[in-house]
Amino acid sequence: MTEGTPKIALQNVHKSFGAKHVLRGVDLQVAKGESLVIIGGSGTGKSVALKCVLGLMEPEQGSIKIDGEEMVGVSRSERADAMRKFGMLFQGGALFDSLPVWENVAFGLIQSQGMPRRDARDAAREKLRQVGLGEEVIDLHPAELSGGMQKRVALARAIATAPEIIFFDEPTTGLDPIMADVINDLIVNCVRELGATALSITHDMASARKIADRIAMIHQGKIIWQGSVSEMENSGSPYVDQFIHGRAEGPIKMAIQDH
Repeated sequence: MTEGTPKIALQNVHKSFGAKHVLRGVDLQVAKGESLVIIGGSGTGKSVALKCVLGLMEPEQGSIKIDGEEMVGVSRSERADAMRKFGMLFQGGALFDSLPVWENVAFGLIQSQGMPRRDARDAAREKLRQVGLGEEVIDLHPAELSGGMQKRVALARAIATAPEIIFFDEPTTGLDPIMADVINDLIVNCVRELGATALSITHDMASARKIADRIAMIHQGKIIWQGSVSEMENSGSPYVDQFIHGRAEGPIKMAIQDH
């Protein structure tokens, strides 16, 4: 990878489900060490774009490169190599109910890296400390934790393997505004400490403003605007303006009525 190579690059990515054309030529680049947040309403293609980058879905057309290496159409083993660079915070936390907290956090260390369980427990303890959780939670099960604590555990798991790229899928869903702000702060700090590249999707504008270096808006399967958080406030795009201020009136409503 040369210095100027984007960490993540999507070019003309298309994805359909039957007659439903969800991604209609997505172009997007994320620089090394950058935090990019994709915003957009429900059903605009945010999650599908993320799943294509993660390799959970294969686009019909276009290119997705990680560190300059093409990911579309590669073998399972080649994809597995790229996946080792990834950490992921899923929307619902997606913790394993049957495992104690420390094993949830250490899952990747034990399964992917073959770390001995005692060492993995120590590593999990350290990651939990980073997200503000102490010794008292280490042997609890996810069901015994509040929603905010579960989200912290999920974040600790996402950073446990020191990934180069972390994906955040609606990281503040289901949290009250104060806990959401705490999680946003933790995300910013954890990404910065790792020097990681972050790609997030959210419709929570408070979260987007806090964790993004740059924001891209997706609408009807295309990136229609991108820029810094400060530029977003005066984007000149009626779509962006309507979305970030949560207005009922505007071009997005018209698009909904057209269907």
